Amino acid sequence: MRRIIAPVLFALFSASTAAEEMPSSAPLFAATLHDLDDKPVALERFKGKPLIVNFWARWCGPCRAEIPELIRVRNANKGKLEVLGIGIEDKAEPAKEFAKAYEMDYPVFVAKAQGIPLMQSLGNTRGGLPYTVVIDRNGKVVQKKMGLMKKADLDAAAELALSSR
Repeated sequence: MRRIIAPVLFALFSASTAAEEMPSSAPLFAATLHDLDDKPVALERFKGKPLIVNFWARWCGPCRAEIPELIRVRNANKGKLEVLGIGIEDKAEPAKEFAKAYEMDYPVFVAKAQGIPLMQSLGNTRGGLPYTVVIDRNGKVVQKKMGLMKKADLDAAAELALSSR
C-alpha cells in the first residue's frame, strides 16, 4: 500500500505545480517606479520587449550574488533582451550607491511602498527575495522564480523570453 501512495502523491503534487498559472504582467506595466535619481518612470515603456525582471534588496545576500549573472545575461543579449532591477527600497540614494558599487549597468528602480504589493501581484505570494519574473515580447509571463538565479537559470530564462514570436 505504501508503494502505491507515495507515487500517487508525487504525481498529484507534480500535476498541481505543472498546472500553476503564470500571473499577468499588467501590474508591472501599469506601475510607475522611481529611478536612481528619484524620478518617476512609467514601466509601460518596456512593454513589447523581452524582459527579466529581478526584485532585490540591499540586505539580501542571494540578491547580491546574482547581480554579476544578471549583468552578463543582459550583455550577452544586448539589444534583444532587457534586465530590470526593482529594489525593495524606500529611498533612491542608498539604492544608487548600491547599484554603483555592484556595477549594475541595467535599469534599476526603487519600488518604495509599491514593492511588495507589486511582487505579490506578479506571483510572489510569500514576499521572499530575490524574485525574478521572465516576460516575453508579447507581455506574457513565461517564468517566475523565488530564490537565486544562477548562470544556467538565467540563460534558460533569456532563451524563454526570446523564444516567442
